[in-house]
Amino acid sequence: MPDNLQAPGWRSYAVFVGRILFAGVFLMGAGFKFAGMGNTATYIAAAGFPFSYALAWVAAIFEIGLVICLLSGAYFTEACLVAAIYVLFLGVVFHGPARWTANPGDFGYFVDHFTFIAGLLFAAAHGPGPLVVLKNRFLQKPAP
Repeated sequence: MPDNLQAPGWRSYAVFVGRILFAGVFLMGAGFKFAGMGNTATYIAAAGFPFSYALAWVAAIFEIGLVICLLSGAYFTEACLVAAIYVLFLGVVFHGPARWTANPGDFGYFVDHFTFIAGLLFAAAHGPGPLVVLKNRFLQKPAP
């Protein structure tokens, strides 16, 4: 492998760009929810959930929390793990097997959730990299 790929500098930037991409996905999701809270609530209600308007607000605020953790590096591992569970939940509930008969395209959306989960789990396992604002964690001991 070429020496320039062994240097840790490019990895730091690659991890940082990955964090920005993860955060961007959740920021877009929250943005769409805030811009059309009624539409989001209707979508949630169509999946059979009560209190859909309140759940839409909780989801939007939760996603903003994920954005903050992903960008700052604070509680990064925990945020990635919780985000992976959240994305799995969204995939199963809104695009899972129960929806494939009515809309076969949902299968593709369902599978896409797993690629995102894989990235989140990889990020959780390897951490936020050195370019962080905060290094708070619950699941790992802080470095000395």
